[in-house]
Amino acid sequence: MKKAWSGSLIELLGYTFVQNALWGAFCTSIICGIIGTLVVTNRMVFVAGGIAHSVYGGVGIAAFFGLPILVGATGFSIFCAILLAYMLLFAKERLDSLIGSLWAFGMALGVILVELTPGYNKDFMGYLFGSILSITESDIYLMVGFGLFLIAFVGLFYRIILGISYDNEFTQLQGINTRFFSILLMILIALGIVISMRSVGIILIVALLSIPAYCSEIFTTSLAKMMFGASLISFVCMLCGIAVAYFYNLQAGASIVMILAFFSFFLAVFHRFYKFQTI
Repeated sequence: MKKAWSGSLIELLGYTFVQNALWGAFCTSIICGIIGTLVVTNRMVFVAGGIAHSVYGGVGIAAFFGLPILVGATGFSIFCAILLAYMLLFAKERLDSLIGSLWAFGMALGVILVELTPGYNKDFMGYLFGSILSITESDIYLMVGFGLFLIAFVGLFYRIILGISYDNEFTQLQGINTRFFSILLMILIALGIVISMRSVGIILIVALLSIPAYCSEIFTTSLAKMMFGASLISFVCMLCGIAVAYFYNLQAGASIVMILAFFSFFLAVFHRFYKFQTI
């Protein structure tokens, strides 16, 4: 049932969980804006989807063996990211089939281990579909730390990242170990997914990695501007999704993704008939 639109915006912002959700949206937007740009420019959306869905296997391992969820999800996702990086470098012929297999294996492993965990409850569904309105201060600190690390990393290795994204062979001829940076990129994608899964969930995180970057690419001409644009689009759409979810009692992650999808659709249609001036 629709909530009553009572009280002012100031009163709404007075709630701690709303403040945490806004900070979580801001940090998630930066993380997914940067990583999503790298995913889209390197044409690795399906690879990112494989990593994202395999994360649930780490959630199941952590739950079953009594480990912190973040530890299990991080460890297993990094393992899968390195495995996928190896496939990307040495097994390109059957890469789509291998990614699909890992995608299904990770999800199945997580579901089975969660169900076998004593005291199983539906709280684990939050990892699948997200729960941005229940983000804690510790989650925010973790997002801030990783977001600052990402910004510093991109600033330090911007030229190398640019070369890998648009001309990998030429970059390799310059004496740069592109394989190492490709594996490192996969690990960063895995970490970003794990840290951001509280916002929109494992299943929906691919939308946050791909849609804003795709939209930003339409009207930008550089990798840095594309990252900034993707982060901005993510943040605005997440704010709208949080508002819709709060006032209409809907699932926040799904609301965010629906708004992203509608925005990208209308942007693509508009761009088809009225070309944007790139910046």
